Amino acid sequence: MKHPLAIASLAALFSAASLLHAEIPVKTGDKVAFLGDSITEGGQGSPGGYVQMIGSGLAANGVKIEIIGAGISGHKSNDMLKRLDTDVLSKKPQWMTLSCGVNDVWHGANGVPLEDYKKNITEIVDKAQAAGVKVVILTSTMIGENQADENNQKLVSYNEFLRKLAGEKKCLLADLNAAMQAAVTAAAEAAKTQPKSNINKITSDGVHMAFAGNQMMAVGVLKGMGLNAAELAKANNAWLDIPNTLTVSSTMGLTLRQAKQLDKLAAQKKVSVDSLIDEQFGKVMESLLKSAGR
Repeated sequence: MKHPLAIASLAALFSAASLLHAEIPVKTGDKVAFLGDSITEGGQGSPGGYVQMIGSGLAANGVKIEIIGAGISGHKSNDMLKRLDTDVLSKKPQWMTLSCGVNDVWHGANGVPLEDYKKNITEIVDKAQAAGVKVVILTSTMIGENQADENNQKLVSYNEFLRKLAGEKKCLLADLNAAMQAAVTAAAEAAKTQPKSNINKITSDGVHMAFAGNQMMAVGVLKGMGLNAAELAKANNAWLDIPNTLTVSSTMGLTLRQAKQLDKLAAQKKVSVDSLIDEQFGKVMESLLKSAGR
């Protein structure tokens, strides 16, 4: 039989751990800069991009941040180092996420060799920390949804360095490469039973993220920031209402007379036939969802 004091001590420890976890390190009012390439640039431009989803995911947990978008298409570690002061440090953020590596490898002869990459990334982290900015390091996502590909095999060493650096510099780490590999595997398995489904598609072109990829990245970064399962569930619930997440279509046959009538009606309203149909489809969808209780 356990001693009452031991039980009380354990309860106190669990309670303390719970209280400690309640302190998400990112706070309301914090500025968070997102330094990266085209994946980050795309992720900061719409509510369904990973950068904006991180913001809305934190907001769902009572933490409202100010986002500083610092993603530029085509940029590598040397480019990011050159613009660190202007695009990030001059804006005085409390936090910075660093997403870099895809172009350093993908650009081949015009990329950045591993040893130079290490120097560039280390200098970025050192300069950020010297300015009082807390850094979240993101491992590089895949280059094509096939881990056996030559580029992804080359990327392994770059990501191993990032994991090691995060430990050495006491940075938070979001292992997005591991998360993407798991997501790609899961999507491949789902495709066996849902061959025509686009729901599990991770990227639009093998590199740049579709919605599922942006969600995967946002979850990975929020995990890296310390959010637990319950907090991630709140974020995922908030993301269910992001507009234009999926596109649906319906094939419906028309007679020539019906088509001419639609053309006439659209001309009267001074809109296209597609816009006219989309408007009515939206109304039907709202009615259906209302009857289903959403």
